[in-house]
Amino acid sequence: MTKPQDEIYKYQSGFGNQFESEALPGALPVGQNTPLYPPYGLFTEQLNGTAFTVPRNHFNQRSWLYRIHPSVNHNSFSPYTKNKRIVGNFNNPNNVTITPDQLRWLPFEIPKLPDAVDFVDGISTLCGAGDPSLCAGMSIHIYLANSDMKNRAMMNSDGDFLIVPQQGTMDIQTEFGKMTVRPNEICVIQRGIKFKVEFLKEDKAAYRGYIFEVYGANYELPELGPIGSNGLANVRDFLTPVAAYDENSESKQFEIVQKFHGQMFSAVQNRSPFDVVAWHGNYAPYKYDLDRFCAIDSVTFDISDPSIYTVLTCKSQKIGTATFDFMIIPPRYSVQKNTLRIPYFHRNVMTEFAALLFGGYGGEESSFQPGGAVIHSSVGPHGPETQAFEKAVKIPNGAFEIGGGSQILLCESMYQLVTTKWAIQDCGKLYKDYSKEDWGDIKVRFNPHKRDFDITDYTDNSL
Repeated sequence: MTKPQDEIYKYQSGFGNQFESEALPGALPVGQNTPLYPPYGLFTEQLNGTAFTVPRNHFNQRSWLYRIHPSVNHNSFSPYTKNKRIVGNFNNPNNVTITPDQLRWLPFEIPKLPDAVDFVDGISTLCGAGDPSLCAGMSIHIYLANSDMKNRAMMNSDGDFLIVPQQGTMDIQTEFGKMTVRPNEICVIQRGIKFKVEFLKEDKAAYRGYIFEVYGANYELPELGPIGSNGLANVRDFLTPVAAYDENSESKQFEIVQKFHGQMFSAVQNRSPFDVVAWHGNYAPYKYDLDRFCAIDSVTFDISDPSIYTVLTCKSQKIGTATFDFMIIPPRYSVQKNTLRIPYFHRNVMTEFAALLFGGYGGEESSFQPGGAVIHSSVGPHGPETQAFEKAVKIPNGAFEIGGGSQILLCESMYQLVTTKWAIQDCGKLYKDYSKEDWGDIKVRFNPHKRDFDITDYTDNSL
């Protein structure tokens, strides 16, 4: 159980609620959405996250915003060429490198000052599948930054961003309000919402994290089934900002950087985009503290499949199969008897992505480090590294804490993800000895003349 955080900003609690918030008293119209004369002379604007006709029981999403200026008031867009490492169309062979190998990256290098790199310019696409123009697919990005976004905002037309800071606390301003997102917290900023990222200064200008983007669908909570009404990520622990606006919104020239069809564009406007004085609806950004995840596992024998640790999911048309599942492997207690209490050797039809937020995993000299990444392609073999396996088979029955002081991200997608040329050729962090390091020295103990094995057969002199 986690202690309450000392929050800088105020929030509303819940997931998918019909929220309402106003920064000035009476700014929200009463009893209607589009009054002839809105309070305080504001403009009325609706932001739809789903089509008008999506049924309510399929989570129709929209919000009404009451703002100082309508969003249409900006100059024309032109190509934004400062960051060319973002990829959207993964069907173009010029953008990607295809390999079935198990892939691991050492911690991605954060740029150093005085060369200022903010969140927008620090995004690099690692892998993905599909095409946002078809509203089908997903992508995984890394952000590496050392500076705040100054007088600029970003908007993503392609999909929803699930952002996971690994190093550095994010101070995010959105059209719906402000939120801080610390390492071991996540946030979701949906398609079409403008936002700006700054960082708390105690973090010494070195900021790194992951972005999981889904096209054409939204993140939602997984079904609990026989687990019951509670557990995993509980609804009340999700936090949505309250309305806040820039009071001198016309005193600044703002650049709007828009991601559209996987490409970047920019436009200038003579005002801040953060001028929403009041809003109501169920389409709004939110954050979640991973320490509040209520983990569930077997309490008798065998370990459960990692899907039991799903925080958020993005469903596909195929029942039970996710466009993207966002999971964590949190600190927890292991109590199973006569069970190998580490992940099993595995070949999965889903593509797997893993990253370590903090702490350690596996052997002491493991190349799986905080700030890096791992990809296992569809049905690609993987499993515990040799050192971890040799330790695990010697663990006696009894309860003990596992994963203390660490946090692992484990994500799955139905798509066969392909890697970008930046990830394979340019980033300089691809660890080419991954397979050899983890499994090259695994010991084979097969003996057709001996059926029953015990701990004595797994000592150093057993061969």
